[in-house]
Amino acid sequence: MSKIRIGFVGVGGMGQAAHLHHYAINGDCEVVAVAEIRPKMREAVARRWNIPHTFATHSELLAAHASGACRLDGIVAIQPFNLHGQLVPQLLAAGVPVLTEKPIARSTEAAERIIAAEKANPGSRAVIAYHKRSDPATAWVKAKMRELATSGDLGKLRYVRVTMPPGDWIAGGFGQNIFTDDAAYYDRVTWDTLPAGFTEQQAKEHETFVNYYIHQVNLLRLLLGEDYRATYADPTGIVLHAQSASGIPAVLEMAPWSNTTEWQEAALVCYEKGWIRLRLFAPLTSLRAGEIEMNVDAGNGATPLTIRPAMPHVGAMQQQAANFIKLLRGEVTDLCGAADAKKDIQIADAYIRLMTVHRAPVQATDAKAGA
Repeated sequence: MSKIRIGFVGVGGMGQAAHLHHYAINGDCEVVAVAEIRPKMREAVARRWNIPHTFATHSELLAAHASGACRLDGIVAIQPFNLHGQLVPQLLAAGVPVLTEKPIARSTEAAERIIAAEKANPGSRAVIAYHKRSDPATAWVKAKMRELATSGDLGKLRYVRVTMPPGDWIAGGFGQNIFTDDAAYYDRVTWDTLPAGFTEQQAKEHETFVNYYIHQVNLLRLLLGEDYRATYADPTGIVLHAQSASGIPAVLEMAPWSNTTEWQEAALVCYEKGWIRLRLFAPLTSLRAGEIEMNVDAGNGATPLTIRPAMPHVGAMQQQAANFIKLLRGEVTDLCGAADAKKDIQIADAYIRLMTVHRAPVQATDAKAGA
């Protein structure tokens, strides 16, 4: 089979550390073009990875694709998410799948523009880089959950918890990046508008929440296997309570503690007769999948078992690139589409509104209540 031809739009910090080199070293694809507004960065990265076509803007890249001068099978656009509402619809007009970083956009309104552009351009598809879905350990857990849903060996799914305390998410991942001194070119950028209907403070909190925790919002949906709604937002910003469409309770613990030199993200999936624990390592960790521990207590005198499946030496970002290449070949993957990713922004909207409500002072209903 011929190699998949990838074009990059943006090769800054995350573009290089989390994405570019995983495509450049993958034998099933070739990075044939890069569009980058910073000239020094553009040329330096193209030299390192022997990328034949360089463009100052994404518009130039799209024109070259349309003319046949630089044919693309897919685009990887690693940009600040508060540019997605303007940029991604333009990229989708190329008629090829486009992978962007999380979240899908700054607001629900911007997400809807992306979905509309996807529908309007046959062959296009917006894919959101929730790399935790591609971690081999996450994939193992999800496959096991599908199996348990059919077999019923552990009974019903009862509860899901995801915990992500702040920590060292970089894990040295920027060490091999190219850095240049022409970042001022970003001063020319116009950002997407803020979410509609929010105060300035709510918009700021929304931005922080989607930047740090939208991965976990999405992971909860993947593990629950269905949609859910936010039911309570702790006003201190530590806990979000949720309930799935079928009534399964879930919790997102955002910052119950913090770490300085480690990353301690984890998920707990509870059944009537056991549980599965998933540990995920720092996002920029290389060649290391997550870890799994599964407890099975069948009852009736059977000895409870705890198993720890061994995962391959493949990191989540590396596997995500491989999955995007598979998607471009028409294969099925667990990558996240635009409609699913829009739901994450809607959860974020609901969370901010709930937190505002729960932060408001409680008024006494009568004189005795305040005595």
